[in-house]
Amino acid sequence: METSAAVSKRKISGKTMGYLVLLLLVVLSWGVFKIVTPGNFGSAKNMLSYFESSLMISAGSVGFYFVMVMGMFDFSIGANIMLSSIVGAVLATRFNLGYPGLVLGCIACGALVGAVNGFLYVKLRIPSMIVTTGLALIYESIASYIANGQSATISSNLRGLGRMPGNLILAVIAFVAAYMLLNYTRIGTYTYAIGSNEFVAKNMGIDVNKYKRLAFLISGAFFGVEAILTISYGSSMVAETGMASMSRNFYPTMGCFLGLALKKNGIPIPAIIIGEFFLQIIYYGFVAMGAPTAVNDVISGFALLIIVTLTTVAGKGEIVK
Repeated sequence: METSAAVSKRKISGKTMGYLVLLLLVVLSWGVFKIVTPGNFGSAKNMLSYFESSLMISAGSVGFYFVMVMGMFDFSIGANIMLSSIVGAVLATRFNLGYPGLVLGCIACGALVGAVNGFLYVKLRIPSMIVTTGLALIYESIASYIANGQSATISSNLRGLGRMPGNLILAVIAFVAAYMLLNYTRIGTYTYAIGSNEFVAKNMGIDVNKYKRLAFLISGAFFGVEAILTISYGSSMVAETGMASMSRNFYPTMGCFLGLALKKNGIPIPAIIIGEFFLQIIYYGFVAMGAPTAVNDVISGFALLIIVTLTTVAGKGEIVK
C-alpha cells in the first residue's frame, strides 16, 4: 500500500514532468526558428504577438475540452466563432449596444449553437462529427444572411478586448472558469466519469445524455468568448460559406489533444494554454521562413502525433480508446 505522502509525491512529480515537457517544447521551437530566421522571428514584441494569438484560441479550447474528454467531436467550431462574432458585432454596432451587446451577444450565440449541437447529437444518435458538420453549413448560411453576405465590423472604440490588457483579462477569466468547472463542480466530475467509461457512469445513475448536452453548451459558450477576442483583435469577421469556416477548427482541436495527452499529469487546462502558445510559435516560425501553409499544417500534425504518442503510452493490458 502506498502512503498518502508517496501518492502526493508521485502526483506532484507527474505535474512537474508535464510542465517541463510543455516548457521544453516552447523553448525548443523558439530556439530552432530563431536560429533559422534570426532577423524576423522571436523578438520580445513578436513573442507577445504570438502569445496574444494563442490567447484567442485557448479561450475556446479550454471549453472544447469538456466535449473532447467525453470522446465527442465538434466540426462546427469555426462556424460557431464566425456566427457568434457577427451576432456580437451586429448587436454592438447596428443596435448600438456597445460592449454589452458584443460580449453578451457572442457568448449567448455561442452557447445557443452549442446547445443545438448537443440536443441534436443526443436526439439523432449519430456520430457527433456528422451532426456538427451538417450544422456547420447551416450556421455559415445564417451568418452570411445576418451579415448580408459581407463582413461584420466593429468600430475602433470597441476593440479594447482585442489588445492588452483587455484580452488577457478576458482570457484569464475563461481559464479560471474552465478550471473551476472541471475540478470543483459536479459537471467536471461527471464529465470525467463519462469520458472514462460511459457504461459505468450510466450504472452509477449519471444522466449521461444531460451532461453530454451540457458539455456542448459549455463548449459553445467558451467559443463565444473566443469570438469576442477574435473580432476585437481583427475588427471584422467575414461571412464565409461552403465549409470555409472549418479552417478555424484546427488549432482548438490540436490544443485539446495536448490537454488530453497530459490529462494523466493532472494539468489539462495549463497544457491547452501552453500548448496553443507552442503551436502559434510553430505557425509564425514557418510564416517567418516563408513556408507554404500546407507545410506548416503537415509539420504541426506530425508534432501533435509525436507528442500524443509519447505522452499516452498504454500499459500492459490497458485498452487504448
